[in-house]
Amino acid sequence: MNAVEAVRLDRAAFVITSLDDDSYEPEYWRSKTPAQRMEALELTRQIIYGYDPVTTRLQRVFEVAELE
Repeated sequence: MNAVEAVRLDRAAFVITSLDDDSYEPEYWRSKTPAQRMEALELTRQIIYGYDPVTTRLQRVFEVAELE
């Protein structure tokens, strides 16, 4: 199971505001540990770009060079 499937959105706590609004968001994130911030960042990345365990590995490239 990936992070996106493990997390559920609490729609009661979800608020839409203007970008001009002063918010307490910076204070919220400063109260979190660096590990919690990284987990939130990774969750956001997976939500936006998707999660595919096959593409998380490095690709191997095989090339045949002919000697002249």
